[in-house]
Formats: sequence, structure tokens, C-alpha cells
Amino acid sequence: MQLVIFLTKNSIKMIEINKVPSPCFVMEEELLRNNLSLIKSVKDRAGVNIILAFKAYAMWKSFPIIREYIPCSTASSVYEAQLAYEEMGSLAHTFTPAYTSENFPLFMRYSSHITFNSLSQFDRFYPETLKHSHKVSCGLRINPEYSTVETDLYNPATPGSRLGVSLDQLGDKLPEGLEGLHFHTLCESSSYDLEKTLEVIEQKFGHLLSQVKWFNMGGGHLMTRKDYDVEHLIGLLQSFKAKHPNLEIIMEPGSAFAWQTGVLVSTVVDIVENRGIKTAILDVSFACHMPDCLEMPYKPHIRGAYHEPVQGLPTYRMGGSSCLSGDFVGEWSFDEPLLIGDKIIFEDMIHYTIVKTTMFNGISHPAIALWNKSNQLEIYREFSYEDYKTRMS
Repeated sequence: MQLVIFLTKNSIKMIEINKVPSPCFVMEEELLRNNLSLIKSVKDRAGVNIILAFKAYAMWKSFPIIREYIPCSTASSVYEAQLAYEEMGSLAHTFTPAYTSENFPLFMRYSSHITFNSLSQFDRFYPETLKHSHKVSCGLRINPEYSTVETDLYNPATPGSRLGVSLDQLGDKLPEGLEGLHFHTLCESSSYDLEKTLEVIEQKFGHLLSQVKWFNMGGGHLMTRKDYDVEHLIGLLQSFKAKHPNLEIIMEPGSAFAWQTGVLVSTVVDIVENRGIKTAILDVSFACHMPDCLEMPYKPHIRGAYHEPVQGLPTYRMGGSSCLSGDFVGEWSFDEPLLIGDKIIFEDMIHYTIVKTTMFNGISHPAIALWNKSNQLEIYREFSYEDYKTRMS
């Protein structure tokens, strides 16, 4: 019997499962365009600049699609900045915790904006920007010491954070040459979280906002999530702009671009049982390919499975293919027992997955593909032993 999967939940499009290499990240162009349309609408209606954060999504073969809606991006490393220049076709808005004398010239080459994490970094490198061939606008990251993010791993405002300058380190006047301020304290957050954050920032840093030309609100704005209040966001941004007409407002979400745009297709290669717990061993690894599932942690949705165990139904952990003992997540229930060779399709696996994958244990990296608007599977990349070997030495 020919096996098919629905690659879009709310459409009739289907693709033969045997045409998808396993494992494989598959993004759908239609879903990506839906997100891009919403993001561009917010950008235009609110009168702000929204750019793509590569740290969440850097599938550069899809950049021609993204450039139809959003032309700029943000970078946190030299490689990301070079990718912005070469594949997005624009200079990057750059921030990294610390620049060095070796990499700063490269950052300048590929950046239009450079944000510094400390006053000492600004003092050290600002003179270099004045010598550069194109104008580089300099900013400073501030730390409001407030965040609604509950997971410390993703919270840059925890006590003692290494990220950003707190109010007690700043006076009433910013150093000459600083043209922008930047904060990033959100993570998959709502517009109401942003509203609370802006209230704190205005209380603490409001006296400095009139001294700069741009204000970067960082990432974490999950405006493409179904329950996100887009109208509230637009009103909030318009109100902030009205109070600070001197400022260009910049936002740099990452997850919002790729949110629920694709899946990770995997295959059951074995089923083991230990003391009544059944584990489906897959040809993917949580540690290597879905690290946020272990780091956050969170339990991803599996297409066709019950997200929580159902008494009386076949129930399984999902086990990764590495030898890490903790490379598993569970449990899910299914209407029928799983068999070796069955496909397991993890939902929403495009953002913060491909950018964080590793080849730990020599595990094969999933292929990367696009289900395009012509209803064809376009393989962007497949990986081989040589990819692993050349990374090791």
C-alpha cells in the first residue's frame, strides 16, 4: 500500500512518504509565506523595521523567498554576518557578547549596525568604526534586569547575567558615538510580555531614549503563533513610536519566521522494552537534532499520536539514535502498535533545530528539503560521511 503523509494540516496536499529521505527536515513554502506575509504586515502597519535573526533560522537556500518580504537580518557571529551579506544581500545588524581585534574588522565589513555588550567594548572598538569605508552605526545592549521568561537557560536578565549593561553602569548621558540602544529579554513571548518590558525600560532608561536614533527590541516576539495578539502588538508599537518620534524601531524575531512551517520525518528502526516501558528507537537523535527538547525541556507533538498517554492504547517513548543515555523523550500513545519501518513525524521542527544540530557520535545529519509551491519536494541538502569526517579534523 502506498504511504502518504499530509504535509500541511489544513490542506489536501499529500506527498509520497517514500520520496522523503529519512531522516529529513521538510519545510513547506506555503506555510513560510504565510508567516512572512503576517510579519511584513506588522512591519508596514506599525511602521517598524523587522529583520530575521539567523540564530533561530538560517536555511539560506530559502532566502530568495524571504527577501520578497523582509530584506535584512541580524547576526551574532562573523559567519552569520557573512551569510547575511552573501545570501540575504544586505549588511547585518550585529550583536555578539564580545568582539576581538581579530574578528572585529570582519564584523565591520559585513555589518551596517554593531551593538556592543559593554561600555569597555564600545570604548575599545568604536574608534575603529570611524576608519571604516562604510558608515557603521554603533549601539549598546542594555539589561533592564527584568524578564517574563521562566526558563533560566533562555533568560538574559537573571542576576549576574553577562548580557547587557545595567542602569547602575550608565549615567545621564551616553558616550559620544552611540546611536542606538538594544535589549533582548523575550523568548517565544507575547505582546503583553513586551508591553510589561517596555514599561520597565522606560522607567529605567527612558531618559536615554532621546539621545539615540534607533531602538532595537531584540527577538522573542512570536507574532505568528495562533494565539498571539497581533493587533495589540501593532497598537503598542505605534504608541511607543508616538512617544519617541526620534527613534527607528527595530525588531529581530527568529522563531516567528519559521514557526510551524515544517516537520522532521524519522523512521522507527527498533522497538525495545524494559520493565514495561516500550521505546521506539528512531533514526534521529534528540541530543543531535532536537536539542531544545532536552534543554528547555519540552515534548514535541507527533503527527497522528496522542500527546499524552492514553490508558489501553499502545504507548511508547521515543528514543534517539545516539549512545547518550538520556537521548529520549516520552511518552505518546498511538491507535495501533508501532512497527519497525513506521514513520514518526515531529511537528514544528524548523526553528532552533537545524541551526543547533550536531554530528555527535557520528550520527547522520537529517537531509534538508522544501515542499515548494509547485507541490514538489526540493532537496536542499543531503549529508554524507565526508561532512562528518571533515568536521573532525
